Amino acid sequence: MGTPSFAASSLQKLIDEGYEIPLVVTQPDRRGNRNRMILSEIKQMALENGLEVAQPARIRKDPGLIERIEEIAPDMIVVAAFGQILPKSVLDIPRLGCINVHGSLLPEFRGASPMHAAILEGREESGITIMKMAEGLDTGDMISKVSCDIRGMDFTEVSSVLAEAGAELLAKTIPSVADGTASYEKQDDSMATYAGMIKKTDGYTDFSEPAYMIERKIRAFSEWPACYSYIDGQQVKFYRAEVLDEEPDGMPGSVSSTDKNSYTINCGEGKLRVLEQQLQGKKRMSAGDFMRGHRLSAGDRFGPEEEK
Repeated sequence: MGTPSFAASSLQKLIDEGYEIPLVVTQPDRRGNRNRMILSEIKQMALENGLEVAQPARIRKDPGLIERIEEIAPDMIVVAAFGQILPKSVLDIPRLGCINVHGSLLPEFRGASPMHAAILEGREESGITIMKMAEGLDTGDMISKVSCDIRGMDFTEVSSVLAEAGAELLAKTIPSVADGTASYEKQDDSMATYAGMIKKTDGYTDFSEPAYMIERKIRAFSEWPACYSYIDGQQVKFYRAEVLDEEPDGMPGSVSSTDKNSYTINCGEGKLRVLEQQLQGKKRMSAGDFMRGHRLSAGDRFGPEEEK
């Protein structure tokens, strides 16, 4: 059970290891630009490998799918970034239980967006925890862990590194669960932190935060929703920037200076040198290309959409 590319690495590893996979469960297809249907990476991989696919809108309200899983009577269910909470009726089906490939070092960053949270908090290290699933939100006993260096990475890079680490750890962990040699460690709930669902509005910035925090947002939200602001009534998404340890010389959001290849924005603390962005309706481009098509001068200001 899984949906994005993070999960696809684990599915590919299971295929490569020769496990019998009678069913792949993923989120429903979604509509993209021009009403085109977009398949999850898991569904594409499953179809390419001739695997049966189910796509419940909500698994807990899909008795037909639950009956199908009972009919299969799997030894184990592997979950990686599926995007839905499994009900007890599903957790209780497999003989060896349900195990989850989670993108953090639990009990830190339980929940839907652990990799975003690690970047936003400025962590240099994160990792993968494989746990036996329970009814709570990522509260199950931990079976295995691996740490990874994520310093300076954006979300795409962190997801790729952790996906590969998770797939490798999964391949090492399943045999120990199957033969009964796995050890299960309870989580310390007092140390738990949570990473909730990301909303589109989380990406907005008026630059009143410190420059280092905005740079983290740019990396954390690089895939979606992007770190964005507005100038002259148009949305600008930021994709690459660096923090300057300089005192601001203007209001947050105001342009401090420009040069041939970049421009600098005053923040609540420090300044941010923008290197790559995307103007509404345009492609991503370097700051130099952006300024050649959009006149930008010191004193111009990024801020809320209503500031026309």
